[in-house]
Amino acid sequence: MRLCSTPPVLSSTMMTLSAALVLMLTLSGTCHPVQQDLQGGPGSSSGGVVFMEQVSRLRVGFNWRNITCRVCEAVFTIVDIALLTDTNEERVIHVICEACIRLHLADERVCREITELFRSDFIRALQESYLWPSEACALLVGPACGKFDIYAPWNITFPKVPKPPVTPPTPPKPGSPQSRVLFLTDVHWDKEYAVGSSADCKDPLCCRNESGSPKWSRREAGYWGTYSKCDLPLWTVENLLENAARTGPWDWVYWTGDIPAHNVWSQTRQQQLSELTTISRLIHKHLGPNVTVYPAIGNHESTPVNSFPPPFIHGNKSTSWLYDTMAKEWAPWLSQEALKTLRYGGFYTTVVQPGLRVVSLNMNFCARENFWLMVNSTDPANQLQWLVHILQASEDNGEKVHIIGHIPPGLCLGSWSWNYYHIINRYESTITGQFFGHTHLDEFQMFYDEATMTRPVGVAFIAPSVTTYINLNPGYRVYLMDGNYKGSSRLVLDHETYILNLTEANHKPGPHGVGLSHFPVPDPKWNLLYRASEAYGLSSAYPSDWDGLIKTFLNDDEAFQKFWLLRHKGHVSQPCKETCKTATLCFLRSGRYEDLEQCDLLNGFGGEMARAARKTLC
Repeated sequence: MRLCSTPPVLSSTMMTLSAALVLMLTLSGTCHPVQQDLQGGPGSSSGGVVFMEQVSRLRVGFNWRNITCRVCEAVFTIVDIALLTDTNEERVIHVICEACIRLHLADERVCREITELFRSDFIRALQESYLWPSEACALLVGPACGKFDIYAPWNITFPKVPKPPVTPPTPPKPGSPQSRVLFLTDVHWDKEYAVGSSADCKDPLCCRNESGSPKWSRREAGYWGTYSKCDLPLWTVENLLENAARTGPWDWVYWTGDIPAHNVWSQTRQQQLSELTTISRLIHKHLGPNVTVYPAIGNHESTPVNSFPPPFIHGNKSTSWLYDTMAKEWAPWLSQEALKTLRYGGFYTTVVQPGLRVVSLNMNFCARENFWLMVNSTDPANQLQWLVHILQASEDNGEKVHIIGHIPPGLCLGSWSWNYYHIINRYESTITGQFFGHTHLDEFQMFYDEATMTRPVGVAFIAPSVTTYINLNPGYRVYLMDGNYKGSSRLVLDHETYILNLTEANHKPGPHGVGLSHFPVPDPKWNLLYRASEAYGLSSAYPSDWDGLIKTFLNDDEAFQKFWLLRHKGHVSQPCKETCKTATLCFLRSGRYEDLEQCDLLNGFGGEMARAARKTLC
C-alpha cells in the first residue's frame, strides 16, 4: 500500500523542490560531529569538510547540490502560488512525502511521519514570511543563490557609555577561594533504547526496538551505551548523576539543554514535556535541593525540532506549551523575574552569588535551522538588546557575568553572530565566562578585539555531550573558577572532562581478570579523561592561554593530535591531518560565523567547511 499519493497536477519540478524541503526537514534534526576529509588538500575536490559524507551515513541518496539556483527559484515561485489554498497545501505535503520515499531520503515510515510532523509549522512560517525565492533558495541551496539573513545587516544599540579601560587578568592569590561548577549538556535520553538491538540501522537513530536485531558481524546495543548513532538509556543518565553527586559538592550547575533523543520524526509535545520533567526532576533528586541549577534551552526541546517561533506568534503555534512547563519545573532554581522572561522567550538572567550574574540565552533565535526566522530574523524577541541592557547594568554595579546557551555563537546566523561578537568586545571586562554545548564535542571558539583581530578578549567553552551520539563516550565537564570573594575575576581557571569508557563499562572482566564477558559492569566508574592545565601545559584558562594553545597547535602536531583525541572524548579512529587540521583550527578561531566563512575561503575550501560546521547543529 502506498503511504503517500502524488496528485498528477503537480509537475516533476515540484519533486525537485520537495527533495530540498525534505532534506532540510530530515537533516535539521540530526547531529553529526564535523567530519574532515583526512587525505585531500585544499585544492582537491574532496578536501576540507565534506558534509555529503554525513548525508551518506544517513543513507540519503539525494545530492541537494544538483538543484541549481534558477530551478530552485522557479519552484519556490510555484510553491508560493500553491500555498494560497488549503487544497494545494495538501498536495504540496503529499509530493514532499512521495519525494522523500522515491529518493530514499529515509525509510517510508520516517518519511511519512516527519512530513506530517513538520507540515503545519513549516507551512505556517512560509506563509507568514516575506522571503523572495532567491532568499528561500539561499537557505536550502547555499549563499550562491542569495542571502538568507534577509533583514541583515541589523545592529543592536549600545548605551552612550564609554567602554572602561581593560585590565589584563592576573591569577588569583594562592589560597583564594575557588568555585567548582558542574556542566551538563546534550543528554539526549532515548526512552526506546533497547539493549541487544542493532546498533547499525537505516534510520537516523539506532539501538532501539525498531532498529531490529543485529545481523551477523553487526554491532549490538550495549547496556550502558553504544559507539554508534545511538542515544542513551535512562539508567546511564542516572548513573552519571549518581556519580556527579558523589564527586561533589558543587557550588552550582550549568545545564545547556537538548534532553530528548534524535528520533525527531516521531516526537510529540506530550513526549517532549514528559522527558523535560523526568530529567529535570532526576537532576534535582540526585544533586539535592541545596544545589542550584541554571538551565538553558536546546534546539531539541521543541517539536518539530528547531521550531521556535518568536513571541509575536500566538496561539497553538507559539512555544508557550514548552516555556510554561520549563518555568514550572525550574521554579525551585530560578527567581520570579527570571521565570517571567523564561515564559516570554526562553531566556533569563539571575544572580548566582553576590557579584556574579548568569545570563541564559535562547540560542534557537540565532539558528539557521529555526525555520520560523524566515518570518523575521532581526533580533528575535529583542534578546540581544535585552542582553546589552543587562550587561550595562552589571557594568554599572560592578558585577561579573557568565553567559550560557546551547548553540555556540560562531555557528549562528551572520548578523546575530556579528552583533553578539560586538557585545563581547564592548563588555569584555564584564563577561568573564561563556559556556555552550550542542556540537557534542570538546572544543572552544575564540573572540578577538575587533580593531586588530589579534588580541584575545574572550573564549566560548564548548563542552562535550552526555550522549554517545555519534561514536562517542558519554561525558560531562567540571569548571574550576575564581571563587566567591571580593575582587574575584570569576574567570575559568581550569576545567576537567569526565567520561564513561564504554569498552570497559559494557564488558565485565572474566575470571581472575582474564578475558572479557558479555555482562556489563554493575556500577561503572566515570573517570577523569584529562585536566586542561595538565594536558595542554596551561598556566591558567584565560582567553590568552587558549589563543596561545592554537598557536602551539600550528607548530606542534603532537599537541594537536592530543587535542583531537580529547575533542572526541577519547574515542577517535583516525588522526586529523592537513586540511582536517586547517579546518579545525579555523573553527577554534571563529567566534563569529563571518570569520569561519573567511577562513573557509582563504584556505580554498569553497564554502564546504562553513556549511559543514553549520550542520553540526544537533
